[in-house]
Amino acid sequence: MAKINVGDMAPDFELKDKDGQKVKLSDYRGKQSVVVYFYPKDETPGCTAQACSFRDSYEDFKAAGAEVIGISSDTGRSHTDFAAHHRLPFILLSDIIGKVRKAYGAYDLLGLIPGRVTFVIDRDGRVIHRFDSQLSPKKHIDEALAKLQKQV
Repeated sequence: MAKINVGDMAPDFELKDKDGQKVKLSDYRGKQSVVVYFYPKDETPGCTAQACSFRDSYEDFKAAGAEVIGISSDTGRSHTDFAAHHRLPFILLSDIIGKVRKAYGAYDLLGLIPGRVTFVIDRDGRVIHRFDSQLSPKKHIDEALAKLQKQV
């Protein structure tokens, strides 16, 4: 299993959003930075806290020139309900078979449990920050935003 680290090119991916539209990471290359965060499951306490923290800071991410993309193995329907329930303005993608999660090495506990890992990817597609913490969901937002604000 690969593990993407700072300095690596972020693996491209194409996944469907909550509306069934395809989103490709490479569509952002040369245009803006992207924060890609992998999380275990919609509507669980830690994941909800993390998503709502990204929501509450979303305008700060936009001001720093970045889009936020959350990825889990949940279905598009689950993402639709999750986004509506918590008024999430950013993109949620379904990686149902875990192909993208595996490409990024976003696992925890012996590579078996979906991890909570955030990547900050610059305009050129290079990973400039990686933060991995299953137990500090809100810290992912602070870490990513601080890195982006240093770039501006």
